[in-house]
Amino acid sequence: MPEWSVTEPQKLTFDAPLHDLQVRIVNGTVNVVGTDEGPARLEVSELEGPPLIVTRNGTTLTVAYEDLPWKGFLKWLDRKGWRRSAVVSLAVPADTRVEVGVVGAAAVVSGIRGPAVIRGVTGDTTLVGVSGPVRADTVSGNLEAQAVTGDLRYNSVSGDLTVVEGSGSSVRADTVSGSMIVDLDPDGPTDIGLTSVSGEIAIRLPHPADAEVEANTASGTISNAFDGLRVRGQWGAHKITGRLGAGTGKLRATTVSGSIALLRRPPRDDDEDTFPDAGPHPADHSPGTPRDNSVSGQDDTGGTDGTFGAGPSTGGPADGTTDKKVL
Repeated sequence: MPEWSVTEPQKLTFDAPLHDLQVRIVNGTVNVVGTDEGPARLEVSELEGPPLIVTRNGTTLTVAYEDLPWKGFLKWLDRKGWRRSAVVSLAVPADTRVEVGVVGAAAVVSGIRGPAVIRGVTGDTTLVGVSGPVRADTVSGNLEAQAVTGDLRYNSVSGDLTVVEGSGSSVRADTVSGSMIVDLDPDGPTDIGLTSVSGEIAIRLPHPADAEVEANTASGTISNAFDGLRVRGQWGAHKITGRLGAGTGKLRATTVSGSIALLRRPPRDDDEDTFPDAGPHPADHSPGTPRDNSVSGQDDTGGTDGTFGAGPSTGGPADGTTDKKVL
């Protein structure tokens, strides 16, 4: 089993086939890029502290610290370990199965078609153009997913989830206090399940949408931009229910004290013409522009012709607003 002890910036090339990649670092950055050309390549451009151990075991490549195992990774709190940092970049075959663990480090994974597993104590993770299934578990690290077409599963204590132009068939997320912004543009039915205790939830669906919808908040506010949904609850608990389109997809969103907003994407035929000549982008409104996300003065059907705003507010007291900028 070939093994390298990397103590300074170094580049390595691996000519043998690679099917699995495991990376575990503390502080710094890890970049993993899927490619269809050339052998797997590793570059360690910055390194401080103990050496990184690189091992090749059959078709599995591991880049990690010797004292940082994958098992029990999220509980690793060795104080001495914080005096280390590494910047690691890897180009691997796009079909590789990727496992990345970070403590206080940023992780970027792009162009991967194989399954991806992300674990993070702190430090943010970005996924770009990932088409394989993704499982991410963090303590306080945030996850941003751009143009991800694979199924996404996310668990966190206080990390935020942001999905931009997601088109996978499933998005499942659970947090305690983290907020969720999920912008979807699926090619078919999507199963969405979002749960938070105190975090806010914002979901932007295509128009026309296709889903059975049930969204609940025990004490937060609700905003709804779809005429086909019913909003119930005048005080305290609020619920959005109903069917959009044929109802072949499923949307379930639950938060105890956070707010919930269902937003509407512009029709696909209008995507190119919606913003370029129409003045300021709705998300770039000035601080003085009114943006009412409260729950006052709305009948049971609610909805607007806007394409990005949360629409008129839904029945209840006018005492709650949504803090997320996109809302």
